Amino acid sequence: MQLANRVQKITPSSTLAITAKAKALKQAGHDVIGLGAGEPDFNTPNFIIKAAEHAMHTGLTRYTPAGGILELKEAITNKMYRDHQLSYHPDQVVVTTGAKHALFTLFQVLLNKGDEVIVPAPYWVSYPEQIKLAEGTPIFVTGEEKNHFKLTAKQLEEAITAKTKAVIINSPSNPTGMMYTKEELKAIGDVCLKHNLLIVSDEIYEKLTYTDQEHISISQLSNQLKEQTVIINGVSKSHAMTGWRIGYAVGSKTLIKAMSNLISHSTSNPTTIAQYGALAAYQANDDEIVKMKQAFKERLDRTYELLTQVPGINCLKPMGAFYLFPNVSEAMKKTGFDSIEAWVTAILEEEKVALVPGSGFGAPDNVRLSYAIELDQLEKAIDRIQHFINRHQQI
Repeated sequence: MQLANRVQKITPSSTLAITAKAKALKQAGHDVIGLGAGEPDFNTPNFIIKAAEHAMHTGLTRYTPAGGILELKEAITNKMYRDHQLSYHPDQVVVTTGAKHALFTLFQVLLNKGDEVIVPAPYWVSYPEQIKLAEGTPIFVTGEEKNHFKLTAKQLEEAITAKTKAVIINSPSNPTGMMYTKEELKAIGDVCLKHNLLIVSDEIYEKLTYTDQEHISISQLSNQLKEQTVIINGVSKSHAMTGWRIGYAVGSKTLIKAMSNLISHSTSNPTTIAQYGALAAYQANDDEIVKMKQAFKERLDRTYELLTQVPGINCLKPMGAFYLFPNVSEAMKKTGFDSIEAWVTAILEEEKVALVPGSGFGAPDNVRLSYAIELDQLEKAIDRIQHFINRHQQI
């Protein structure tokens, strides 16, 4: 059987690959510490579960409009105004089967063959694959580590061609945890307005920040930028609802209508009861989010302290999300490895610690380490990594 060309271009997810190997070792009886998790280790708050149960018991289990129930769209517009002072109408919102589905659908309705999307590296692993599936071309621009891995306006300007249609901004970032400042976003926004580029603003980690720097949506900076931006978000990270699969896109009516039309012929509506759970999440205050943030900040501070004491590992302290993204090139050299894949595989096999190689994020000198697990496990994992380096260090 000859598969479609578009499918054969897909690169397997490095996150899922290392997770599968770790799971196999765990099933074989090994004490594996997985640092690849891209989800909170907290359960969904009980009030959200109860809202979903109530929906089931009252017959709210049938099809909804493909783009989501009106009540949830209204709750999202209220959230956008409450958090960012941005006014949207419900017909500027489409609810999707997770934020990943929102991005996939967006690229499908936006891109023609050969259209280019600028993707700052390091990047979330699915951005380039989704662009390629829409027959677009990802154009990678490396955010230098000395600039906290962030794209500059000058780099953006230099990467633009006649085929450029959009640029992705992910703040806080997966995998780096870095955030753009208001000034940085304004400079990038000015370039986008000059060249009429759509800004895809992935804000899925907006609630998980750990410094005094406020999360800023680029849409807040001017009405022009708001009109030229589509915001991608969801409840997965903020409310520990990864498995519920509720995300959304907020943007122009034309774009949102096209996305809704495509969804009506693909997945149809997001799971009905999950929508009612998300509705409860957005109608409540942020008390549960605050508790989760406090736990993540404690883990971040302690893990960062320990990790930066390991010889050969250099790490910028992230500002948000729940990942550390250390540069381990010196540690690889010390231990005689010439590729990040070989290094993380050896650590997994010998020390039973699962790290995600940075090559899948466009950064082959780095690894992604999730601190979305218990603190004692994080401490044990860093100790094992230290032991691995000590044992392999070449004299």
